[in-house]
Amino acid sequence: MEYTPQVKNRLKRVEGQVRGVLRMMEEEKECKDVISQLSAARSAIDRAMALIVAENLQVCVKEKYEKGEETSDAVNEAIQLLVKSR
Repeated sequence: MEYTPQVKNRLKRVEGQVRGVLRMMEEEKECKDVISQLSAARSAIDRAMALIVAENLQVCVKEKYEKGEETSDAVNEAIQLLVKSR
């Protein structure tokens, strides 16, 4: 699978968020502020994962459809990837 610049940029932002959390910890910021930023980073990772799965699913379904193959397995696999990540 080819990963889009959009997905890579999302993960670069997450990387920056995590660095910011570490900096907050080193500066001994309030626990609630650190947790808030960690929660934001987790949400950003979840969104990136969903985008990757969605893009991959689109490609897989299209390829299977063009070959005349059943697509439900690809859809179920994508669902399991998303559910497992929770």
